[in-house]
Amino acid sequence: MKRVSNVTMRKRLVTVFLLGILVFGIIDIRLGYVQFVLGDWLTGEAKELWSRDIIFEPERGEILDKNGEVLAENVSAPTVMLVPRQIKDPEDTADSLAKILNMDKEKAYQEVTKNENIVRVHPEGRKISEEKADAIRALGMEGVYIAEDSKRHYPKGSYLSHVLGFSGIDNQGLMGLEQYYNEQLSGEKGSLSYFSDAKGQRMADLADVYNPPVDGNSLKLTIDSRVQTIMERELDLAVSKYNPDGAIAIAVDPNTGGVLGMSSRPTFDPEHYQDYDSSVYNKNLPIWSTYEPGSTFKIITLAAALEENAVDLYEEEFHDDGSIEVGGATLHCWKSGGHGHQTFLEVVQNSCNPGFVTLGERLGKEKLFSYIDDFGFGKKTGIDLQGEGTGILFKPENIGPVELATTAFGQGVSVTPIQQVMAVAAAVNGGYLYEPYIAQEWLDPKTNKVIEKTEPTLRNRVISNETSKEIRDALESVVAKGTGRGAYVEGYRVGGKTGTAQKVGKDGKYMSNNHIVSFMGFAPADDPEIVVYVAIDNPKDTVQFGGVVAAPIVGSIIGDSLRALGVKKRADGLDKEYQWPDQPLVEVPDLIGLSKSELMEYMVNLSVETSGTGEYIIDQAPKPGTKLEQGKEVRIYLSEKKPDEN
Repeated sequence: MKRVSNVTMRKRLVTVFLLGILVFGIIDIRLGYVQFVLGDWLTGEAKELWSRDIIFEPERGEILDKNGEVLAENVSAPTVMLVPRQIKDPEDTADSLAKILNMDKEKAYQEVTKNENIVRVHPEGRKISEEKADAIRALGMEGVYIAEDSKRHYPKGSYLSHVLGFSGIDNQGLMGLEQYYNEQLSGEKGSLSYFSDAKGQRMADLADVYNPPVDGNSLKLTIDSRVQTIMERELDLAVSKYNPDGAIAIAVDPNTGGVLGMSSRPTFDPEHYQDYDSSVYNKNLPIWSTYEPGSTFKIITLAAALEENAVDLYEEEFHDDGSIEVGGATLHCWKSGGHGHQTFLEVVQNSCNPGFVTLGERLGKEKLFSYIDDFGFGKKTGIDLQGEGTGILFKPENIGPVELATTAFGQGVSVTPIQQVMAVAAAVNGGYLYEPYIAQEWLDPKTNKVIEKTEPTLRNRVISNETSKEIRDALESVVAKGTGRGAYVEGYRVGGKTGTAQKVGKDGKYMSNNHIVSFMGFAPADDPEIVVYVAIDNPKDTVQFGGVVAAPIVGSIIGDSLRALGVKKRADGLDKEYQWPDQPLVEVPDLIGLSKSELMEYMVNLSVETSGTGEYIIDQAPKPGTKLEQGKEVRIYLSEKKPDEN
């Protein structure tokens, strides 16, 4: 038998010892890695296997007007959540839920027996009333939970609907501002995590973990509800009076680009948008629709001609016999027989097509279309809403003498309403083309402090301040003496321009007696604070002219808005030139102190309503100096004594 030497034995022992140390070292390293490196991850994985989450939706941020008035908010609408493995009597639970939620019992049974960790009863259990939620809570059914939830509420109904848009059942923005700013408005979801065993039973020895939801930020708009309310009222009246195919209105602050109001018809209630055809709510007409602008586009031609010193409005004259020959084509003025001999200021006042064709020819293709581009046509304005159109302009290679001529008076090109408003705002604000915007500030939902504020974005300087002043003066004369008389507002300096555009049919030809009539107005004319655009699509049972239909609407919006905004009346504007059948306004005389017998000689053109008894007038409304339409009412207050005797 071979004997192992002591040396060999010692070598073997050392080898085994070293191998042992190596193995234990590897085990220690592995344990340390698991403990200190993978520990948190493994714990999380284990909790993931044991935990069950009930999701809590965050409150969607409110939407407010610029003065803090709520336009979109949240109301409580709880949701039913089920943990099927905790439900001991599925039959009874299903029967109770079916009765309270008005759902089919068989469907309810399918819900409570699903092989899922957590079931959200959809749609019958989503966004339910507080009464139904209380009824479910009162039964104390195992495995049935009421999760706090909310739904969107628009307290003003169809008010500003295309701008606000709406959100879906999962509080996700689907249209309008709700969609455009969905991420900021949505917030972050929270959860209640409890721990259960393999059978789904709650593990009582482990505490629940609650992660609260983070509410979305609130959004304050540039929209002024005082202006918006007036605008909504006027469009409703226009729809009632003219039964048009559609109508739009936009108001902006020309000095910032902030949108003060925006509305269109037909409209919808965003809280019940499912009740409307998608063609109604999917098209925000003020930014989406494109059409030939008509004579409102002449403001751009005028701006280019004045900036290039191509015309002197006061010294130069033009004769209009009703038409003008261009490139072998005859282009007609809207007035049969023309306007005769006139200054170029009267060309603007009368909206004379041949006169503007002449201005376009003086400018030439390159100059006119460079200004059209500078004023923002042919591209998006950048407003913070989805679905903005770009309009359609002639390609440079397709512009001949006729195309140049028709473009000069607003025919043959297509633009969007928001493009027109921003371009005219630039023409009258000193020449600054701003990017329109609606989101003014983001607010913390708890502290209401401003998180972020939108600053006006200047896109381009298009004309000089001197040219802008000439445009304002010319357009103020349009309202006082020209085709825009319907927009005249006593006590305020209003400027503006009419527009009457033929619509193109499906066959590519112009339609007869089917126009989009419009008016672009601004005030005060010497220092504009508001620009308003109204377009009425195919008004019925009326003469389809912008000056007849749209101008009075803009006048009402501007006048009432300026009063609501606290802009004081002035007496330094141009006086209106009245034409038949218009009647001049009557100034209310000072009646205080007169006797009833003296009253008649003062009130030939006004009616009188009396309050009180007695012989002498001690007060009156409206105040002396106010101008009223003939036949309007003046209220007087009577007493037995003269005012100085009381």
